[in-house]
Amino acid sequence: MHILFNGQLMAAEELRLSLSNRAFQYNDGFFETMIVKDGVIRFWQDHVERIQEATKVLRLQLPVEFTSINLLENNLLRLAETHNAFANGRLKLKVWRGGAGLFTPETNAAEWLATVQATVPAKAVPVHMGVCQTVHTSYSPFSSFKGPHALLYVLAGTEKKETAFDDLLLLSCDGSMAELISSNLFWYWNNTLYTPALETGCVNGILRRNIIRYCKGEGIAVQEVKMKLNDLPANATVFAGNVTGIKLIHKLNNKDLTVSCTFVDKLQADLKLR
Repeated sequence: MHILFNGQLMAAEELRLSLSNRAFQYNDGFFETMIVKDGVIRFWQDHVERIQEATKVLRLQLPVEFTSINLLENNLLRLAETHNAFANGRLKLKVWRGGAGLFTPETNAAEWLATVQATVPAKAVPVHMGVCQTVHTSYSPFSSFKGPHALLYVLAGTEKKETAFDDLLLLSCDGSMAELISSNLFWYWNNTLYTPALETGCVNGILRRNIIRYCKGEGIAVQEVKMKLNDLPANATVFAGNVTGIKLIHKLNNKDLTVSCTFVDKLQADLKLR
């Protein structure tokens, strides 16, 4: 297995990280998960935007390898090709603050690591969703990207393993619907697309951005809301989505939900998620 570490292609076993590494010591960074499909990184420009947003919030200084986005993309795709992941693969880009230091860092210069694995496209199956009881989302300047709040999702995933549910709905501290463990939440009702507002503490997902952009372009009303679970319309089409694709929610706790595939099927086809 090969990796990219600070722009250098190397065997994974050659990687040496210091015990003072700030990603290990303080979770001082973020990550991006990207999908490679037929030699293209899906939604690449949106990933670039979120990388820039995260580095600005965390006050990181990106290394020279990030000055040419085209070069970075080509290097990531070459990494995918070395792992037979050029047709179907999952890339993970991790970025963290370099140097040592305690809570006050020595430097803001960032280091980075990219890994990849080949994947087999999975058939989407309807999801039986429960409600997370142990943790809640909360809004912060860095809740919209991945990494700083990772423990929240780990604990939600741990709770899910103890249940019969396929996924769990996370609620914000005020009880508003926020997101699933690794997906954004959507519901389509009365010719309008609804999704939790970023103020609920949900991640500003890459697919979330694209679905909102697509609907606005198609003249479909979009509402980003803070809504309690009890206010979810009984006949809404509920689904979850992330960069890997879209999954319909067919059951919430013990309640069957309306499953209408027409809107979701068109969404998947037009966004080329299949």
